Amino acid sequence: MLAVAKAAKVSIFTVSAVVNGTSVVSDQRRERVEKAIRAIGYKRNAVARSLKTGRTQTIGVVIGDITNPFYTDVVAAIQQVLYRAGYGVMLCCNDRDVTLQEDHIAVLRDRRVDGLIISPTGEDTHLRKALEQTHLPVVLVDRILTGFDCDAVIIENRSAVRSVMRYLISLGHRRIGFISGLLGSFTGRERLAGYNDALKEAGIAREQGLVQLGNFRSDEAYEATLRLMTAAKSPTAIISSNNQMVIGVMKALNHLKLSCPEDISVAGFDDFPWADAFRPQLTTIAQPVRAIGEQAAHLLIERIDGRAKGKGRKVILAGELKVRESCRRVIPGATRKSRGEAAQ
Repeated sequence: MLAVAKAAKVSIFTVSAVVNGTSVVSDQRRERVEKAIRAIGYKRNAVARSLKTGRTQTIGVVIGDITNPFYTDVVAAIQQVLYRAGYGVMLCCNDRDVTLQEDHIAVLRDRRVDGLIISPTGEDTHLRKALEQTHLPVVLVDRILTGFDCDAVIIENRSAVRSVMRYLISLGHRRIGFISGLLGSFTGRERLAGYNDALKEAGIAREQGLVQLGNFRSDEAYEATLRLMTAAKSPTAIISSNNQMVIGVMKALNHLKLSCPEDISVAGFDDFPWADAFRPQLTTIAQPVRAIGEQAAHLLIERIDGRAKGKGRKVILAGELKVRESCRRVIPGATRKSRGEAAQ
């Protein structure tokens, strides 16, 4: 450690603070220390450090679906911030299985992680109890857990859905189908509430059949789209409330030999790398995924370091409507096959 201090031209106490995460160090000094560590090849003794500080410098991250680009981008941002702060990450994916989620929380607790960042699956009392029993700082991502006080980073789901609804309504759409996520989750309920808010705001009567449950899964969204588009009165537009489900929507339209946006306008929630590579390019609500991950990591570090005390803080970020090619204006009285004649 002394060699690192000499190479970085800082005190040994500064090196210790960077290595052990025991106090705040300026970004400039941290970069010098990390550069010296890499140059010298200094190896930190994790076991000795843990015995001395009572910390493992490890954070547990629990997500529901690692195949979803939303989660992979959020985790990448979390890991980047934590790495710079001297923490490692233990990642667990539960595939939206609540029992497996509880097992993962127990394993991370037993591995003595210093804190948890979790995007919760389900909102039952078992999950709240599992988190409470860890006695660890917890940050929730994307969803809020009712009755559990902790830090959280979410987006304003309602206003995000209202923005895409207002856009579709401005194009003349009045029969807008909505493929909902899990209604047992905070996110699923809030996005559906945004849909209902926009209908009420525009004075459009809500039709029960225009809302179909997709449970945030591509295969279920596929079936939901078939139900919407084969109904006696089909919608002129569909909103998918996450990126996985929009894939199911497009597959179903292809199966029915319907063109987007000529026969049906489509908008999605969650942007993803290939959204503008689709044909047509997809109109979406983009979540600030990197900011979500970065904020979650910073909140947790502040809790662990003792800089944050008291009740949980909620960081609420805004989604951004990205208008592309998948939505078109409706011509009153037009049949499904003639809608494509309308201008965007």
